[in-house]
This record gives sequence, C-alpha cells and structure tokens, in this order.
Amino acid sequence: MEQRAGTVVEGEDQGALLSPFVTPGAPRLNPRKFQDPRVTLDGSPRAVVELRGLDTLWFNTGTLCNIACLTCYIESSPRNDALSYLSLEEVRGYLDEIAALGLTTEEIGFTGGEPFMNAAIIPMLEASLATGRRTLVLTNAMRPMRRFERQLIDLKDRYGEALILRVSLDHYTQAVHEAERGDDTWTPALAGLTWLGQKGFSIAIAGRRLGDESEASARDGYAALFAELGLGLDVGDPSRLVLFPEMDATRDVPEITEACWGILNLSPDSVMCASSRMVVKRKGAARPAVVACTLTPYDPQFELGATLAEALGAVPLNHPHCARFCVLGGASCS
Repeated sequence: MEQRAGTVVEGEDQGALLSPFVTPGAPRLNPRKFQDPRVTLDGSPRAVVELRGLDTLWFNTGTLCNIACLTCYIESSPRNDALSYLSLEEVRGYLDEIAALGLTTEEIGFTGGEPFMNAAIIPMLEASLATGRRTLVLTNAMRPMRRFERQLIDLKDRYGEALILRVSLDHYTQAVHEAERGDDTWTPALAGLTWLGQKGFSIAIAGRRLGDESEASARDGYAALFAELGLGLDVGDPSRLVLFPEMDATRDVPEITEACWGILNLSPDSVMCASSRMVVKRKGAARPAVVACTLTPYDPQFELGATLAEALGAVPLNHPHCARFCVLGGASCS
C-alpha cells in the first residue's frame, strides 16, 4: 500500500511521514500467500463466503478527495481518479435492479474518495432515500460537504434519521489525526462535525485506535472529545462509533481456511461479503462494475460482474484485508 503524507487540495506534499497507524518493523507479507483463490499456501482449502443476502449496497462515487491520507486503503487524493464519478442515472439503475430482483436490501452506502466531491451526490442521496432505505454517506465533513449545507438540511427535514452521515475522525487527538491526514485537517473536520450536530443530523464517527491502545481507552478518548464539542454520541454503540482495525496489506497475516471458522468460532455470515457489494466505475470504463466489498476495488479477482444479478455468487477470501480486517479484525464498513 502506498504511504504518503496527507495533503490538502491546494497544498504540496508535506514529506514522507510514517502513519501512526502502521506498526513499525512488522513482518512483511509472504508474497506467495493469497495467490490461489482455491487453496492457501499450505494447500488447505481457502475459506469461501456465500452471499446470504444483499443487506447493504455501496456506491463508490469516485476516488477523488480533497485530502490524501497516509494509509487510505483506496488511495484517494486530489489527483487519483482511478475510480471515476458515478452518475445519478447509474445509481438509479442499480436501485431499480434491487427492486427487480426482489432483494431485501436495507441500507445504501455512499463512499469515495470524498462523496461530496461528486456534484451529483445530493440527487443520488435523494434517489436512495426515496426508496425508503437507510442511507449512509461517509465524509470527512470538510469543505466539500459544507458546500451542500442547504441541500443536506432539506434532505434531513424530509427524511429524518434515514439519512446518516458518518464522519471520518481518525483519532480523538489533533496530533494523531493530522499525522495521518495532514496539517490543517483537524479544525475543519471538527467544525463540520459540530455543524452536523447542531443541525440535528443523524451522525456517526469512523475512528481508529493506535496499536498499543485498548478499545476501551479509545472509546473513552472519543467520549471526552464529543462532550467537549457538545455532541451526544453514544460511544458504546458500535454503529455510532466504528473503530477500524489496521489495514496494512503489506504486513504478514494468516490466510483463512475452511477450518478457521470452527477454530475461531465464527460464521461465514459474519464477514462483510456475506451481506454487501459495492458498485465502482473504473476510469475509462463504459459502465460500472460490482465488486465483492468496499476493501478490494482494484483487485480484478473481486470484480463480480456488471449487474447485481451477476454479483450474487460466492467470494474466496483471497486478500490480506479479508483476513486482517474482516475475519480476525471482526470489522465491517456497514
């Protein structure tokens, strides 16, 4: 994974800084791992996850972002347009397909990049909300979001808590947040978050914790910050404060075999690709594609087809993120 300094859209590179969320000196991934979708390196049958139901459909609105974080898993930046902007018509097409297939999808998620960099984001959100589904949009709450204040208030007034804005706040301290996201990213993010709270939006936080920090300590830290900001967020609710595990795809991690479900006392249904898919549009592509999950947009083995009907099959857990983030980390973007 590329390591780079966070930069604001108008700024220059601030130096090759090491992210606070990367474990220094950790063993590197054996390059022979995660090669065969059928078996692991030792010849064991690789774990495969069946889609039990499409609970969440994600739309990646494009990889352009107003900042560039050091360990952004999708490498969003002011210059990365590897995933192009989706159009309103393309989003509507997949919403219509959900209905045509009779899928029991409860949630529509919008991610990026920064979704509010896409000029069509408000009509997209409205199209989703109009279906009666919970609609989650991930944002850094900075300048791109603030351009749509009036339109967001209108959506909130009409659809209430069905619209949820999840703000990325990498840590509860300015020093760690800006070490990951770049200088001058803390104050604008807090200003946007505070504005959302003051206007009565349904909000959540996507945070992280340092390698030597317990989850309880991290939640306490966020609780103190939210109290200072006057936000009544319940840090004990994992849907309101999501703490993501480390996502360094270059660090060694065990491959997940069929036997691991019993060893770990886990069900395949607990993994994100058992309940979600993501729509992306690659730069230069004539139409969007559906990928297995939010974490593997660039890996061709996880591209499942152009339609939802083509993307309802099983997914081999053949990527380090499958192991570290989903199975061993117990995390989900939904």
